[in-house]
Amino acid sequence: MMLSGDIPPNQSIYIKNLNEKVKKEELKRSLYALFSQYGRILDIVALKTAKLRGQAWVVFSEVTAASNAVRQMQNFPFYDKPMRIQYAKTKSDCVAKADGSFVPRDKKKKQEEKAERRRRAEDSQQSTTANGTRADRNGGPTASFGKPGAQEAATAPNNILFIQNLPHETTSMMLQVLFQQYPGFKEVRMIEAKPGIAFVEFEDDVQSSVAMQALQGFKITPQNPMAVTYAKK
Repeated sequence: MMLSGDIPPNQSIYIKNLNEKVKKEELKRSLYALFSQYGRILDIVALKTAKLRGQAWVVFSEVTAASNAVRQMQNFPFYDKPMRIQYAKTKSDCVAKADGSFVPRDKKKKQEEKAERRRRAEDSQQSTTANGTRADRNGGPTASFGKPGAQEAATAPNNILFIQNLPHETTSMMLQVLFQQYPGFKEVRMIEAKPGIAFVEFEDDVQSSVAMQALQGFKITPQNPMAVTYAKK
């Protein structure tokens, strides 16, 4: 007997019970931010038609990434609603049928990916000397970000993290979704006058350090690796 509704594991997952009030673009960005820690995402589809509201599909490049996401993110409180996740029935047939524009969008994604792969190859050659970490894999522990410079040395470890290099469209909810996965999370504070930066507070400096190491260099969008340091007090 197969679990997950008798659908065999594959690289696409189907998510339902999503908060219908969230705008489509923000929903897709938040899903990308949350699920890219499990592996490379090829596509995310969220449609706002009456039939498909509150649902989304995430297509990974690897089946193992999809399996980990199904297992670990089941019932995760996403925008205050527990996600229900299973493997998608077919890679994207359900979506293609529901939305005629899916195919062209998919082609556009592939072109963007090709350009992104080229850019990433160039970046990886340069960034080995940039700041000690390349954050090739989102979410995984990376080399400590500030060692070559004096950034970390200048500020003693404390329970508040200072986040920089965020895409300007980042919302506090997107950051909350990312950081609340780690024990001791208290709150996210954003400064309206200064987009691209935020403060995230934890119970103590040990817990903030764990989150810092895990999310150092995490890319909310492919162009924005997050820079995480301790806040100056």
